[in-house]
Amino acid sequence: MQVRDKIYIDGAWVPSTGTGTIDVTNSTTEEVMGSIPDGTPEDVDRAVKAARAAFPGWAATSREERGKYLQRITEGLQARMTEIASTVAGEVGMPLNLSMMIQGGLPTMTFGSMAEVVDSFAFEEQIGSSLVVREPVGVVGAITPWNYPLHQIAAKVAPALAAGCTVVLKPSEVAPLNAFILAEIIDEVGLPQGVFNLVAGVGPVVGEAIAAHPDVDMVSFTGSTRAGRRVSELASATVKRVALELGGKSPNVILDDADLERAVADGVGKCYLNSGQTCSALTRMLVPRSKLAEAEAIAVKAAEAYTPGDPFTEGTRLGPLVSAVQRERVRNYINKGVEEGARLLTGGPEAPEGLDKGYFVRPTVFSDVRSDMTIAQEEIFGPVLAILPYDTEDEAVEIANDTIYGLAGGVWSGDPERAKAVARRLRTGQVEVNGGSFNPMAPFGGYKQSGHGRELGKFGLEEYLEVKSLQT
Repeated sequence: MQVRDKIYIDGAWVPSTGTGTIDVTNSTTEEVMGSIPDGTPEDVDRAVKAARAAFPGWAATSREERGKYLQRITEGLQARMTEIASTVAGEVGMPLNLSMMIQGGLPTMTFGSMAEVVDSFAFEEQIGSSLVVREPVGVVGAITPWNYPLHQIAAKVAPALAAGCTVVLKPSEVAPLNAFILAEIIDEVGLPQGVFNLVAGVGPVVGEAIAAHPDVDMVSFTGSTRAGRRVSELASATVKRVALELGGKSPNVILDDADLERAVADGVGKCYLNSGQTCSALTRMLVPRSKLAEAEAIAVKAAEAYTPGDPFTEGTRLGPLVSAVQRERVRNYINKGVEEGARLLTGGPEAPEGLDKGYFVRPTVFSDVRSDMTIAQEEIFGPVLAILPYDTEDEAVEIANDTIYGLAGGVWSGDPERAKAVARRLRTGQVEVNGGSFNPMAPFGGYKQSGHGRELGKFGLEEYLEVKSLQT
């Protein structure tokens, strides 16, 4: 049981001004695994004041000094990677071996890479008679989700600190315990007081107080498109900068000359990673109509190999969903798919056999899905794959782009140049070509209602910088 009874403000662990607490539930056992303070707008105000006071000094530090702090945080994360991975496996349900690589590994990599990025970044350039300088935007409010909790925190906090900004973080109350580990590491490395602050609590209270605060210069939010609209609305009153990484309904276009076995099997895995609780999951698989039956057979075989089970048991490939609320939401979408006439190939809304405890959902595959169906348009956030047949390459591109989202995508072809040509036509921020792997230095973010702004690498650093020209 991890009881966290304080928040982190101005370089110290202090009690919240509120008296409430929030329970953190283990998604596999449904038992309480920890608790956090239920923070208040007063807590946010204290944290913002501390960040505002710390900003001039931190902004004036050299890139070398900021890089050294980032490196020390990286080392602290490395030392506690096993603890982080098991904490997130409990909170979110990702199988432990994957959690080590992703939930523990990616945040460490992000802090480490940002130390390198800041070292070589061009903060100044001469353009004719002007010296163009890039300066930190100021106090940053970071509001992060539960699905890749520490990774999403690192993708905001590391570049903000590298840029010379100070930070007020609100982690998701559903999976917050990992954020307290980061705060302990930051405290241990001796980051100047007020540079990093953590206020726990719920979105409608703490998140909204951060987004609306007049002394917050920028808010970076990752979460649902609905909540992103609310953040934008609150932030607009003070015309602060807003970076949003929101939902997705990403297409995986398998062309007629692709290696079908490889493409479909890989696509099922990309849909089911983290039990489908991934904003960039490839949830819509587009296959040539002439190969539909073959693709269906491969998809069913691949899906049924994702045996749901305890994330701490070796061999588990599919953990539970994060909460009872999420499970209910995903089951409702599965029922909606059946009602609207999609063909259920495997899975369904019932609990997997022998798993009555834990927020488990069967790995599910639908076929004959049309673009106007709910399961082809709305983000499900569970292990549910929709297969959509198409007749021509142009139609495939049209279906792929027929969504309010534009976060990610995939294209498979026997000809890499053809795959890249189709990838260029997709209105999304990232496209995997023939299963290309995730690159933590490449920009991540979306088109359309998937948000605006980019995270990771030098593109992530640029989000937290203002541009000034000195005319000489």
